[in-house]
Amino acid sequence: MCSNYQPVTRGDRMLAFFGVERDFTREVPPEAYPLHVAPFIRLAEPGSGNKVMAGLGQFGLLPPFATEVAYGRRTYNARSETVHSKPSFRQAWRRGQRCIVPAEAVYEPRYNDDLTVERWIVQQPGAVPMGIAGIYDRWKGPDGRDLYSFAMLTVNADGHPVYGQFHEPGEEKRMVAILDPRDYE
Repeated sequence: MCSNYQPVTRGDRMLAFFGVERDFTREVPPEAYPLHVAPFIRLAEPGSGNKVMAGLGQFGLLPPFATEVAYGRRTYNARSETVHSKPSFRQAWRRGQRCIVPAEAVYEPRYNDDLTVERWIVQQPGAVPMGIAGIYDRWKGPDGRDLYSFAMLTVNADGHPVYGQFHEPGEEKRMVAILDPRDYE
């Protein structure tokens, strides 16, 4: 599962590959980890004149019952098979709060036969950005401010020729759900 990735941060790449204008001025770190702020693409607010927008959110979904931002350390990935039923994700899923997480690349741990770990980068051919399926929510913090947060959807990757190499031996193999650009809408 993905806990580290390179977000798409350049406005020209957001527009060219996802058809959205970058709707934030804050600089974003070149790599995202849980609790970091990164861009995500969602439906625009009604009446905005736009169909979709690219805003910033915390990587790690914060459900309404979360009492602190650190809750997102446990909710940065959501299993596609159970996203509809898990308490942390089901409300966002029911409300149709789907999003696209624009990524230049994701990083995964590959375990060698001697159990040493290598950090591998996974990216599309030609370094084309990928859209990862996600869900998002808006959380009201204890200080009263709203914070958007999101999680990447994952699918089983047992037997996958590339993703089957990642994560600890004996553990279920999972991968982020990479969308075909035709499915972005």
